[in-house]
Amino acid sequence: MSEAPRILVVEDSETQALALRGVLEQEGFEVDVAATAEAALDRLNGELPDLVVADFHLPGMDGRELSRQIRLNGRTRALPVLMLTSAREVDLERQGLESGVDAYLPKSANVEVMLARLRALLRRPQAAGAERGRAFRRARVLLAHDSATARLRLRHLLDQEGYEVVEASTEREAVQSLDEETDCVVLPIAAAAWDGLLLARDLNAQRQRLGFPFQIVVIGPGPDQPAELAAAFEAGADEVVRTLESDDVVLVRLRALLRRKLLQDEARRAQAAEARAAAADQLARANADLQAANRQLRDAQAQLVQSAKMASLGELVAGIAHEINNPLAFILGHQDTVERLVGEALAAPDLATAGPALTKAQDRLRSMRLGLQRIQTLVLNLRKFSRLDEAEKQLLDVPDAIETVLALLKPKLADIEVRRRFEAGPALYGSPALLNQVVMNIVSNAADALGGTGVIEVATHEADGRYRIEISDSGPGVPPELRDRIFDPFFTTKPVGAGTGLGLAIAFSVVRAHDGAISVDEGPLGGARFVIDLPAGGAA
Repeated sequence: MSEAPRILVVEDSETQALALRGVLEQEGFEVDVAATAEAALDRLNGELPDLVVADFHLPGMDGRELSRQIRLNGRTRALPVLMLTSAREVDLERQGLESGVDAYLPKSANVEVMLARLRALLRRPQAAGAERGRAFRRARVLLAHDSATARLRLRHLLDQEGYEVVEASTEREAVQSLDEETDCVVLPIAAAAWDGLLLARDLNAQRQRLGFPFQIVVIGPGPDQPAELAAAFEAGADEVVRTLESDDVVLVRLRALLRRKLLQDEARRAQAAEARAAAADQLARANADLQAANRQLRDAQAQLVQSAKMASLGELVAGIAHEINNPLAFILGHQDTVERLVGEALAAPDLATAGPALTKAQDRLRSMRLGLQRIQTLVLNLRKFSRLDEAEKQLLDVPDAIETVLALLKPKLADIEVRRRFEAGPALYGSPALLNQVVMNIVSNAADALGGTGVIEVATHEADGRYRIEISDSGPGVPPELRDRIFDPFFTTKPVGAGTGLGLAIAFSVVRAHDGAISVDEGPLGGARFVIDLPAGGAA
């Protein structure tokens, strides 16, 4: 069930407010009532209603000014406002609409018409992402005067305008009452208890020191006292009102001064909001540029990784081609012999004469069969290796997969002794790239470091929930000062053009993706030892 719309009614007549509230609540609306525009603005500092219904004629600030205040604030700018007034005041509709109200309705209108108008206004979309915080602050006037009678008269005038008034009867009290929400200070230039010009100077100094942009209004000299008038302005006064001026003139000048000050405050807030928006826009653009740069970096990294894979594949293919070529050359060489011996047997006059040739042919066929079996074994290993390049995690047979990798590297390991020591369980759950890229890169690097002769040992251990694969060699090892850099991309100890510097970086990334760690130290054979440490949670 949707929440009932909330309506704020601004009406100074208790009888009319009660009647309107009854009609609206009977229709299911939630109603709040404020007797003055000032009280309504205070209510709007809290949770916003869905609509404001305001009388034009209100004590103090009227409905037209209330509407202007609502439209000036970013938090309430989109809040619907319906203005009510007497039917005979036809010109007020124009004034109300010009002040920013959404609709005008005479109080004599039919109830159904009024409800239809309300519902139409409530159908309008509300502003999204409205600013939070205090929407309105009534103008605060500090009234500094040593005369209680004068303070009472001036306060009455200021209260009628809806201002928040703070009184001070001494110079010290006036200075101490200043804060960041003070909008205006009103003081006489001729006071029995203090020097008005000196107080104006003190207030102006405080204004500059504290950074509070309040206005100073001095009551005193008029146009017929030019010297005194100039002195008041020089002391820091923003406006000077003649002592004998009428109340209307005092209010008009004060109203204009405060309106200017509040508009300046609003402009500063708008500039700050624009600056924040510009900063947010710059940040968004910077983030977009960063994301684009990251995408380019990832693409370049993927290309480099692919290049490293292709380089390894090229080296592997060269070795495999050599392994296939040897038995193939042997088979082709024996083929001619077999064909010659079969021809002699066919030309023999009898079986006894053909016997020796057939026996030799049979021996050659057995040798050819051994070469074909060697090629067949190599092809099977290639098929196993191709399956190891699958990305999905699965249950791996570690010893069998390592043997496949070693078989494919056999040309490179021709004169190198390879030892196996598989002490851990055979099964490990993980990505096949663990045994494809990681083990092959490390063993291939070890073979390069040995220079053709030496010992490589591949061992597995399992203890304390960890599965370890160790690859050691009897080569020169990795100097301690290089061990922290050896897994960095593009770092290589090989001659220029002999390596990409990405093999161990790829191995590092694969192991980290398995929540594991890879390290290098000095091994038991005197050379390097690479340790791949993995969680054994998936091991069986």
